[in-house]
Amino acid sequence: MTKIQQYAQLNVDKATEISELKTIGFYHDNWSDQNIFEKLIRRALVTYHGVAAENEWLREHLATSETDVLTFFEQEGILDRHIFYTIAAQLLGFEAELAVNNYDGKKLFEKIGLETVAVSDIYHAWYVLLNTHTKNGLLWIDDLSSHGYFEANNQRLLFNGKSMVTYDTKYLIQETVWVETTVDSDGDGRLDLIQVDIQRPNATEKLPVLFTASPYYQGMMVQENDAKIHSVNQPLTHKAVSHVTGDVANNNEELTSDIKPRVVSGQSTKATKTFVDLAGKAWDLNNYFLSRGYAVAYASGVGTRHSDGMQDTGSPMQVESMKNVVEWLAGDRVAFTDRTSQIAIKANWSNHKIAMTGRSYLGTLATAVATTGVKGLQTIISEAAISDWYQYYRDNGLVIAPGGFPGEDMDVLAELVFSRMKDPADWLRNKKQWQLFQENTTQLQDRQTGNYNAYWDSRNYLNHTNQINIDIVSVHGLNDWNVKPRQVYRLWQALRDNGHHNKLILHQGQHININDNASLDFADQMNLWFTEKLLGVDVGATNILPTVTWQDNTQVQTWHKLTDWGDNSHEKTYHFTANQLVSEPTKGILSFTDGLPEGLFKQYTKNFNQWREQTLKQAPALANTQLHFKCETLSQSQFIDGETILNLRVKSSQNVGLISVMLVDYGLDNYLKPNLTRQNVAIDRGMNFAKTPLQEFESQKGQYKMISIGHINLQNRHSAWQNDDLLADEYVSVKLTLQPTMYRLRASHQLGVIIYATDFEMTIRGNQAITYTIDLAHSSLMLPIK
Repeated sequence: MTKIQQYAQLNVDKATEISELKTIGFYHDNWSDQNIFEKLIRRALVTYHGVAAENEWLREHLATSETDVLTFFEQEGILDRHIFYTIAAQLLGFEAELAVNNYDGKKLFEKIGLETVAVSDIYHAWYVLLNTHTKNGLLWIDDLSSHGYFEANNQRLLFNGKSMVTYDTKYLIQETVWVETTVDSDGDGRLDLIQVDIQRPNATEKLPVLFTASPYYQGMMVQENDAKIHSVNQPLTHKAVSHVTGDVANNNEELTSDIKPRVVSGQSTKATKTFVDLAGKAWDLNNYFLSRGYAVAYASGVGTRHSDGMQDTGSPMQVESMKNVVEWLAGDRVAFTDRTSQIAIKANWSNHKIAMTGRSYLGTLATAVATTGVKGLQTIISEAAISDWYQYYRDNGLVIAPGGFPGEDMDVLAELVFSRMKDPADWLRNKKQWQLFQENTTQLQDRQTGNYNAYWDSRNYLNHTNQINIDIVSVHGLNDWNVKPRQVYRLWQALRDNGHHNKLILHQGQHININDNASLDFADQMNLWFTEKLLGVDVGATNILPTVTWQDNTQVQTWHKLTDWGDNSHEKTYHFTANQLVSEPTKGILSFTDGLPEGLFKQYTKNFNQWREQTLKQAPALANTQLHFKCETLSQSQFIDGETILNLRVKSSQNVGLISVMLVDYGLDNYLKPNLTRQNVAIDRGMNFAKTPLQEFESQKGQYKMISIGHINLQNRHSAWQNDDLLADEYVSVKLTLQPTMYRLRASHQLGVIIYATDFEMTIRGNQAITYTIDLAHSSLMLPIK
């Protein structure tokens, strides 16, 4: 049974309801009190033209289990809440669900989680119904719009605080300009120009702008990327002892330049380059807003096709170049109609209010630009975003891969998006410089030590969160092992007390989008949010939308409104003994050896998913390389909220060592799949425009689920900046903070901890026969319980 959570519904007064219904044709002063419900339904049958055609729909659908709608109206039956919602359920597409519930619409709505109201005020009931989600993932008013209820007149229409589908997407203006940045990333003595593509409705009003900064937008160099992947089958090596002072943390890369801007030789109001479409490159959420009267801009930035410069992953120059696009959209920077004539063009169609959107690298740059405090940026919708690049490719002094991509690094990602290679003449001119640039990046990223340094510090946007002066929306998957949850958790912590109304949505997925999710009204929420942030209409979005929205991990299609993440929790401490997590300290030692037979080692290097599954299953072949612990079966559920901390007193048989740990939920039960499943329905992003599959999280039977993970180099037990000495067979104390989570452990389940060394998916893989010994008396696990 479908369940739907709607958080973007506005409660408005009666006068506003009547005014809005009148505006959209669902209220007329000359309608008598008689048969109003019938008139409303007939108005809503958008694809049925004429009374006879409408009557066919009325005959085919039921008012009660025994009476069709047309007969009910002809007999002037008495309308009650059950009949109203029985008909409403069919209007919203829930025919199959209605049949299962014996054609009791009120009962069905309550099961689904949709609002029901008294029908004595038929206009109020209709207003609420128009703002209710259908089975196909749209508000009913949006579903009517997608079938042509509104004329595409390029005029803004707000209903319940949200922009309606009234903008023509068949004849979008699609133009290209080149923004002059303030950086010279290729050192040629000229400020870099970057290409910006704009899609916008042909409207007379000034439009708000959604800007997506995507280094992928101009294409990817997949073969070149794959050829540059680093080998991770490398031994862990001893690092020279080093102590770094905190002053180095302020050693950010210099952005100042004395290069003068180009001299403007003329002005134009019309671009000289257009494009046909953005098939495969457009951001789905942007498409949703195009038909609702928002302009959309895309840029790949420096070091990408049709732009100047070198590609430098996450660098201050890259961020500055995207900031410069925001400045042009806000009317504060120059752009040109091409790369040579120096004819300037203004974004005179923009209302100078900009939001940035996107997931992963796209959301990362949105977060980064927000930390510049740039004028004109009103909000960002940042999904699965990196806030600290060190935490993406490194962790606690270790070279760590993002989940699924062993061997990737800053230089590899830069190679992937250096799309200037796609133009052969441009590549010929820049090939040698690019290769030298990449050699420098490879050196600076330092795969040898895995330490934090000035290079990484200049790509840590958390250093500048005090400059974020806008309300932001962050979206992240609690099972995202690519951009791990710590990225958004640390950002959330940094912004917790900054005086802004920030929003956080935590889902149970991996590295995915949720704008096409069936059970949560994400797009509606963003529609309401943008009305306030970009249109300047006070609809109370900052107060109405939940501060934290968390998807329940124990039930499908279930979301909860919370006030914070990782706050007001208390700690539950577990201690270790053989195979068990216990409440009291114990004595003794336990050991494991990180080394496998060569054949098995090679097998796992080729299939790290198999290694992980066998680890969770406690496969005998891995028994000597891991320590497994489980608590007693839980008599009541526990809610983990924040960061789990592992305290270990451990020694290595050599002068090198690493520790990895998994936190696991054990119990035969239904677990949510971390990937969305298509629902065989296409969501319309306008009126027959940019359709996208409706998707939902489904569950499957399982015996366990990994909750969190963590890694540390024993030589970086005090700081990722410095190397402590490590002597063979000498105990050291280690505090390892796992990836944060929000997770409900169900009663009858067991919490599990797995301690090991090599992670075949994420760490380097030296296959070194290193024995690790844990002193149980001085080791514990601290679980944040709410």
